[in-house]
Amino acid sequence: MKYSFVIPCYRSEHTLEQVVGELIAETKKQHLTDYEIVLVNDCSPDDVWHVIQRLSREHACVYGINLARNFGQHAALLAGYAKTKGDIIVSLDDDGQAPVDELDKLLGELERGQDVVYAYYEEIKQNRFRKFGTAVATWMSRIMLGAPEDFKGSSFYVAKRFVIEEMLRYKNAYPYLLGLVLRTTRKIGYVQTSHRERVYGTSGYSFRKLFSLWLNGFTAFSVKPLEIGVWLGILFAAIGFIGGLATVIHKIIRPSVMAGWSSTVCLILLMGGVIMLMLGVIGEYIGRIYICINNAPQYVVKEETPAKKERNGEKNENH
Repeated sequence: MKYSFVIPCYRSEHTLEQVVGELIAETKKQHLTDYEIVLVNDCSPDDVWHVIQRLSREHACVYGINLARNFGQHAALLAGYAKTKGDIIVSLDDDGQAPVDELDKLLGELERGQDVVYAYYEEIKQNRFRKFGTAVATWMSRIMLGAPEDFKGSSFYVAKRFVIEEMLRYKNAYPYLLGLVLRTTRKIGYVQTSHRERVYGTSGYSFRKLFSLWLNGFTAFSVKPLEIGVWLGILFAAIGFIGGLATVIHKIIRPSVMAGWSSTVCLILLMGGVIMLMLGVIGEYIGRIYICINNAPQYVVKEETPAKKERNGEKNENH
């Protein structure tokens, strides 16, 4: 059985070599002789592409992909998946926080019949901003995408080949991997693992990038926002009808009381805000449809390292 490890790389020139070294050591420890490591440079501003090129020269199992611009983590993973040949695909980050030494737990759960297995962390070693982003993504996956109530995901997971093949059928410009997983299978397992401290640097996710990722999730794979708009419309229509009826009755009972201008202005601002919000959501859907119709690329590969050599046991690791 062949294993493929896919690592999206961004601002990781100081950590990537350590991650790859640990990964190779772990494959030897678990006697995984047939494997490949695909490193995808998501147009990182540091020198990570040169690190990838060097690792590719030093290890026959390492293969590098350089994207033309920053397309985001999920698009970078799909670019890596497209180059894999493995029966089992393992995804992990480049920051060294994923517990590679606990890979056997995920693989064991996969062997017990699951199609995808996620690692989840009892204690997340991230700042409050990233913890908030993780919490929102988990909530969104349950409410917007219909993920199981017990869903506990992370960027460290393993999947069977047919799941990856189905994910690669998605060619639009706004990929969201969990949405692709959920539309492929519901046989999803979870394994609790440790979460390491970041050894260098900070997360590459800003609020803008996180917000863009959330938008991808609930506009590409869910119409729940539009349903929410319908229910908001019904709610405010009912409130408006009841309020109007109450105003008429109040005027009949006490005709000398003047109408409340402040309450009227507040209602107008509230209703106007809700209308503009829902118009923005509809516009987001329409804009994404327009971009997809124009065949905007999911990612663009600028260059790759030389073709991967055939791997025979550990011979190619001896240089």
